Amino acid sequence: MKRFSKPPLREFLDRESSGGVLILFFAFLGLIVANTPFSKQYFSFLNFDFVLGQGIFSIELTTQKFINYALMTIFFFVVGLEIKRELTSGHLASMKKALMPFIAALGGIAFPAIIYLSIAGGVAAAGWGVPVATDIALAVGLLSMMGSRVPESLRIFLLALAVIDDIGAILIIALVYSDGIIINWLISAAAVVAFIFLIKKLNVRSTTVYILIGVILWFTLYKTGVHPTLAGVILGLMTPNTPKVVGGSESVIEWLEDRFHPASSFFVVPLFAFANTGVEINLDTLNLASSSLVAWGIFFGLVVGKPLGILFSTIVAGRLKIADIPDGASKSMVAATGSAAGIGFTVAIFIAQIAFDDQQTQDIAVIAVIVASVVSAMISWVMFRIFATLSKKK
Repeated sequence: MKRFSKPPLREFLDRESSGGVLILFFAFLGLIVANTPFSKQYFSFLNFDFVLGQGIFSIELTTQKFINYALMTIFFFVVGLEIKRELTSGHLASMKKALMPFIAALGGIAFPAIIYLSIAGGVAAAGWGVPVATDIALAVGLLSMMGSRVPESLRIFLLALAVIDDIGAILIIALVYSDGIIINWLISAAAVVAFIFLIKKLNVRSTTVYILIGVILWFTLYKTGVHPTLAGVILGLMTPNTPKVVGGSESVIEWLEDRFHPASSFFVVPLFAFANTGVEINLDTLNLASSSLVAWGIFFGLVVGKPLGILFSTIVAGRLKIADIPDGASKSMVAATGSAAGIGFTVAIFIAQIAFDDQQTQDIAVIAVIVASVVSAMISWVMFRIFATLSKKK
């Protein structure tokens, strides 16, 4: 019997929205702890280093890297599952459904990158990937909180846009922020992927087997120099969107989401937020951030670039009759949705941690992401309330 009591999309949205509350709580907690007498213990815990394995099969990690590299693989696995479901049976399954959010997402990626590079390209060009990301949980959660003020078509539009945005972020991580590729390990990773294809053809269905192979894929990608969290995306995209049992109504993807999504939304991502928002806030830090081109590039990329890119791309596509603006949504509401997409948070902070090498720049980037995400959320909230009030008066 199907385990989902709601349609898969609604189940996904509800979990993301609920998880968003925990993300905010633990992000705030991390920020608080880092600025209390417990900060020394907090940073010592995150920087505690250990070695797993031996010889050529060993990897050296810190607690923070374990969270960012290993546990976040679960998050990216869920993202991969959602992308696969949307591409095969959801709102990206047909060209007509996917075209407008695809075009909007491209604008929402290009504009923030251009704005960032125009501001900070001369000092830290590697950071252009930070403001292109959208946090699905918080963005979708914000629109859910708006209730009837937001047309259902816009929530679906934002989800589809955010999924495509995640694909873009994943490609950026893989192609831009991976270390020098080690060919031997790359061949090994390709062999693992080929083996997964083989056992799928042989109709192997054991979850334990795929978890073990997933661990091996993660390890080979780590050794390759490609960010190992991509193992989660690969496994998610390779998951078949077919009934789990013959004649059943629940698909393999839905069954896996039912089990992994709660762990991702209610444990992994909040833990990531706690471990990565712990920035020491003092007068020197604030002065550095306020005068940093990196910070302003990220801020304006998210707050201005995201809504501007999404609105511009949507209007152009609509006027050229390439795709249709979401039903019941005005251009103003599309702009408000674009501001919601400016909530970068989780993925933006994730990219910031790998885009910059020095801790000081990472801290500045995290501060900028947090401030920009809060401002974007406030702008979106205010815009939706104003437009809802105006529409009632008409």
